[in-house]
Amino acid sequence: MKSYLTKLAAAGVVTLAAAGSAFAGSVTQPGETVGLATGAPLPPGFYFLDTTNWGSRDTPGGKVDVGVTIPVLVWSTPWKPIGARLSFIAATPAVEVGIEKTGPYNAGMYNPFFAGKLTWDLGGGFGFGYTLGTYIGVKPTGPLPTSVDSSSLVQAFSLSYTADGWNLTANLIWGINDRQVSTTINPDFVNLDLTATKKFGKWELGAVGFYSTDVSTPFAGYARQSQFALGGLVGYNFGPVILQSYLTRDVSQQNYGGFDTRFWSRIIIPLGDPFAQPAPSGVMYRK
Repeated sequence: MKSYLTKLAAAGVVTLAAAGSAFAGSVTQPGETVGLATGAPLPPGFYFLDTTNWGSRDTPGGKVDVGVTIPVLVWSTPWKPIGARLSFIAATPAVEVGIEKTGPYNAGMYNPFFAGKLTWDLGGGFGFGYTLGTYIGVKPTGPLPTSVDSSSLVQAFSLSYTADGWNLTANLIWGINDRQVSTTINPDFVNLDLTATKKFGKWELGAVGFYSTDVSTPFAGYARQSQFALGGLVGYNFGPVILQSYLTRDVSQQNYGGFDTRFWSRIIIPLGDPFAQPAPSGVMYRK
């Protein structure tokens, strides 16, 4: 049986809560769950996770620089309805964005995210997760918006293989924009985050990638966006804290105006399980 820390390193923490690149259609940031075995059940307890990234996209109007930080609190409960581990997720992302040549810059909070998740252990190292969550609309401010004034329903379908130190994960994210009450109309979108890493002792190395595409046209004249990026990941398990870093670069894009290069870093900290039952005390025998 795997140790607690090995399970934690394999499972990671799922998060779906960050802004996409500036002017991007996807409300969930493409690539934000890369490196996480989102289909593997987490051991019960509370976890803090923060994924921070910064990148630059070359466009005809100048380089668009975007920084994102995604602090997340996850509670993996002891409950297993229909045989799946139940978890709750909350995140409050923040974004900064600027255009180098023309000078506009803005920083602020992004839309908060809340979700529930069910994760099944399928046996043989395989796991499957289903997440249902929502972004809460936040009215944008400043010369460059860091949020959207509309809510979005988000579902994620995750499949992971985590045996023998591997993390082979595909996480498909589907977002539907609420157009009933909003001043910011975003398209519906599909993201696919991909991870193929292997652990060597405390180290983790491997390849990552992500794809995103708009799947609706919210208004006349809107040009649907898509992108595909590849990169590499390195991680280290300090026990219990886990650190990961990965570098990605677009290899194709449509209607983004240029190619994005992005550096990501992540920290995962287990906070313990205050609801855990104490281990039974030993029994003393007398002759």
